[in-house]
Amino acid sequence: MSKNSKSSNSDTPRGPGDNSRLSNPELLKLYEDMLLIRRFEERAGQLYGMGLIGGFCHLYIGQEAVVVGIQSAQKPEDSVITAYRDHGHMLACGMEPNGVMAELTGRIGGYSRGKGGSMHMFSREKKFYGGHGIVGAQIPIGAGLGFAHKYLKDGGVNVAYMGDGASNQGQVYEAFNMAALWKLPVVFVIENNQYGMGTSVARHAAGELYRRGTGYDIPGERVDGMDVLAVRKSAMDALEHARSGKGPVLLEMMTYRYRGHSMSDPAKYRSKEELEHVREERDPIERMKATLLSDHGMQESDFTPIEDRVKQACLDAVEFSKTSPEPDPSELWTDVLLEAR
Repeated sequence: MSKNSKSSNSDTPRGPGDNSRLSNPELLKLYEDMLLIRRFEERAGQLYGMGLIGGFCHLYIGQEAVVVGIQSAQKPEDSVITAYRDHGHMLACGMEPNGVMAELTGRIGGYSRGKGGSMHMFSREKKFYGGHGIVGAQIPIGAGLGFAHKYLKDGGVNVAYMGDGASNQGQVYEAFNMAALWKLPVVFVIENNQYGMGTSVARHAAGELYRRGTGYDIPGERVDGMDVLAVRKSAMDALEHARSGKGPVLLEMMTYRYRGHSMSDPAKYRSKEELEHVREERDPIERMKATLLSDHGMQESDFTPIEDRVKQACLDAVEFSKTSPEPDPSELWTDVLLEAR
């Protein structure tokens, strides 16, 4: 373990986490998935500026290694739930860029038929359960999804994401208590991007966040969330721990967002030098590319078709989001009530 990449509790699960068996195509897939999220979010930011996306919009630029690394370690039976900075999680789960972008623009072709917008998309097919606008509210639901996996004996694990700001919410610790008590298969992930809205984590959170589960005997680990391979390795260990019936795990991913908290945030609470330093020294996509070039015999030409595919996918998503019809007014009355029989 690199002393610069992570630190852990003595109880941190250890096991099958291993990146050495990844083939070059698998490594390139990690790079492509991160690049797709980056370019998609850049396009979403442009559409927001053009007035084509309404309401709130929270971009994931800079944090791509977290969700891509974790998703690469998951199995098809696993489920995911997250907060409102969710576009990257959707794409990593395999949701189509067209459907995600159409939902951002409020069109019928979106995953929630244009009614959920940026913060409230779902895909039962991909086992993605949102997208939640209330800070921390997704964590108890994640524990519930973990309970469902255990009750149904389907072998699945829920991955429940939250931000560093949400980690201070009381309902998070109620969920920790129940998940630990019932040994639910849940991996709780704190995406520590250093700022809760505009407040530095040093000013809003006492102690180390990965230790927040210690009182419930939940093992925790701090991970370099700007290194997709480090994320993947820790995720494999954590998922195996939860899947084997040993209960939940807490992962603190040390990451960084390049944009403001939302599109309305100019992010004046941090210096330009701080942002530039992270971009130049820790960018997850550039770090992965450098690793592929130096350690895996890749050439610059190997990345050209990836960049072309990603660019075209994002252009197609933008076009689809503009041409998909708006929902019929009758959609106001659908998906409101389900009558049980």
